[in-house]
Amino acid sequence: MAGPRSTAGATRSGQRAHLATPVLLALLTCCVRCADSAKPSNIVLILTDDQDVQLGGMVPMKKTKALIGDAGATFVNAFTASPLGCPSRSSILTGRYPHNHEVKNNSLSGNCSSPLWQKGPEAEAFPIYLSKQKYQTFFAGKYLNQYGEKEAGDVAHVPPGWDQWYALVGNSQYYNYTLSVNGKEEKHSDSYEKDYLTNLIVNRSLRFLDDRSPQHPFFLMLSPPAPHSPWTAAPQYQGEFSNVKAPRDGSFNKPGKAKHWLLRQPVNPMTDSSLAFLDDAYRRRWRTLLSVDDMVEALVKKLDSIKELNNTYIFYTSDNGYHTGQFSLPIDKRQLYEFDIRIPLMVRGPGIKPNQTLQAPVLNIDLAPTILDISGVNLSSVNVDGQSFLSQMAPSLRNGTARPFFLVEYSGEGHPTTDPICPKLGPGLSQCFPDCVCEDAYNNTYACIRTLDSEHNLQYCEFADSESFVEVYNLTSDPHQLQNIVKQVDPSVLQIMNQRLIKLQSCAGNSCRDIKQRRRTPQY
Repeated sequence: MAGPRSTAGATRSGQRAHLATPVLLALLTCCVRCADSAKPSNIVLILTDDQDVQLGGMVPMKKTKALIGDAGATFVNAFTASPLGCPSRSSILTGRYPHNHEVKNNSLSGNCSSPLWQKGPEAEAFPIYLSKQKYQTFFAGKYLNQYGEKEAGDVAHVPPGWDQWYALVGNSQYYNYTLSVNGKEEKHSDSYEKDYLTNLIVNRSLRFLDDRSPQHPFFLMLSPPAPHSPWTAAPQYQGEFSNVKAPRDGSFNKPGKAKHWLLRQPVNPMTDSSLAFLDDAYRRRWRTLLSVDDMVEALVKKLDSIKELNNTYIFYTSDNGYHTGQFSLPIDKRQLYEFDIRIPLMVRGPGIKPNQTLQAPVLNIDLAPTILDISGVNLSSVNVDGQSFLSQMAPSLRNGTARPFFLVEYSGEGHPTTDPICPKLGPGLSQCFPDCVCEDAYNNTYACIRTLDSEHNLQYCEFADSESFVEVYNLTSDPHQLQNIVKQVDPSVLQIMNQRLIKLQSCAGNSCRDIKQRRRTPQY
């Protein structure tokens, strides 16, 4: 007759059972991080500057669409949390809404690359976590608009988490710029072979890949200036698209009826000189993108040649959209409409099936948590407002749900004095053109709830101005946002949307993600 099992044996058995759970979790994590490789997956983020998706901004990108979009997933509902460079890029780096990283605009006083930013949100940006995961990290190109200014640490300031640092000082340029190369100043001139910034970015990234340690994964962030002004194309592309014009459909050259006052002030119809100007800008933007297309091709070929392509996630996106003549505004971003807040987003990588077109809404605050999710970081330990969208593009690796609505916010910029070119408009405006059409103002400050699911396609926006102006759009019936329906909507519905907006404007971390998924959106 067998005697009773010893307590020690029972304890050891219990320990084995207890240990099985973390071992299983580790194996599942490796399935995400390692996919079909023995080491964690590499990650590449390509971030363009002002590349729209609504007005044909991806048309020149034939190689990019074939090598990333066709080889993986294209998100057709990707948005920026704020349609301006520095706030948007700060959201990408931190995974936070602007009200939490507190970068308001492109100025130092607006917290763009300021000492306050450096001591706070930048010290918690996602590259730091990648570095802790033993990733070899590389940055090249435009960082933040005020980066490298003397009041913000000059070129000696290298943000934490980066092993190799080739950052542009100031805003986008193609020639005659200064780089911070690992904290040292490097000046460039106007030689295409030596200085054209898009080419320099890819060439230095290829050198980094040659010099990397094969024992550890790598992260590359490539941030070319295209298609931002001054729209300087490579010599071989300066004659391309000579017959192309900005799209004339939708809201092009339409008056901004029943919209915020800034949209009501442009001359309509636009003058012939304005049309010629924006058509020229449109063509030149496309020409600069051809070099980015070449960059993507060179990078993919390199990853393939070093046998890393199948173990690398490649993200392609932009910081914000753009407009060329919509609602008679010449050229810029900064507005709440689809052409400015929608961005391109394509991803390829382990576990992502090719030729996917995904409808789930994704924000640029989701890039940081998605990248960290891939790297194996426990997202509960990271202070982000966004959520990983790995489950959307690779459901075999992750479970998850899409958000039904989200926040877009912007703080307007203006000058305290009257523009001498446009004295009748008074103070408080900026980005003014010679015909006194201004693209921004202090009170072009707004917050929007954008609702997008299988049943609803809506936008509700409030301005912080003396009118407390509100704009509401049903994008199912009015995709170009021509008709502000705020006066046609039941006040009780407006109250619900207002309460949602208030909650998201004050959200942080979990409260930005813990949206009641089943709360029914009222019909407009």
